[in-house]
Amino acid sequence: MKTTTSPLADTRGGTVRVWDLPTRIFHWLLVFSFTGAWLTAESERYRDVHLMFGYTVAGLLLFRIVWGFTGSRWARFSSFVFPPSRLAGYLHSLRARRPQHHAGHNPLGALAVFLLLGLGLATAACGFATYQELGGKWLKEVHEAGAQLMLAIVIVHVMGVIVSSLLHRENLARAMVTGSKRGRPDEGIASRHAVVGVLLLVAVLAFWSADRAGWLGTPVVAEPTHAAHQARD
Repeated sequence: MKTTTSPLADTRGGTVRVWDLPTRIFHWLLVFSFTGAWLTAESERYRDVHLMFGYTVAGLLLFRIVWGFTGSRWARFSSFVFPPSRLAGYLHSLRARRPQHHAGHNPLGALAVFLLLGLGLATAACGFATYQELGGKWLKEVHEAGAQLMLAIVIVHVMGVIVSSLLHRENLARAMVTGSKRGRPDEGIASRHAVVGVLLLVAVLAFWSADRAGWLGTPVVAEPTHAAHQARD
């Protein structure tokens, strides 16, 4: 799908459309799915729900990688691959309370995106292998450590969004809802890619519905016996 980048300013004045619909739907579905996976991680009763959210996180991250090459202007990786010097310069501008303005991801946000993509896929792969009993206790510990590290990155990212919003005097979280940010007319994107966004949402909701209805036949791994636990330890 070819993406045009002709400017299209928002009618409110001073703002332009920056985030397409698939990027925004991906973002909030990932927030919801990661939260769900985290809350059900230690519950045997909701193990299948944890698996469902884990598969969703993995699927969303794979979609984001594809969208990073085929999406609209600011969703593409090429728009937010910054050298270390740009990251250092942005951090310096924050400390000086004169933050550099970026229509898309700023260097700090871009770093969080790449970290979450890589770490999220690795954590999901370890989780899948654990539930398939392909590894020992060490793999489960790696999975849990990956999830802990992801949570730490998310917390730092949220704090960064709050600080940047205050310094920029611009609600960056709201921008991920509306799709619009302050910017020049030539920085706007031409298409919302609404069809792709709706298809992504429908696909995730359909997967959840099919999983809850038992149509996918997801196997439930039996809980190891006490003797098995002792033998493994």
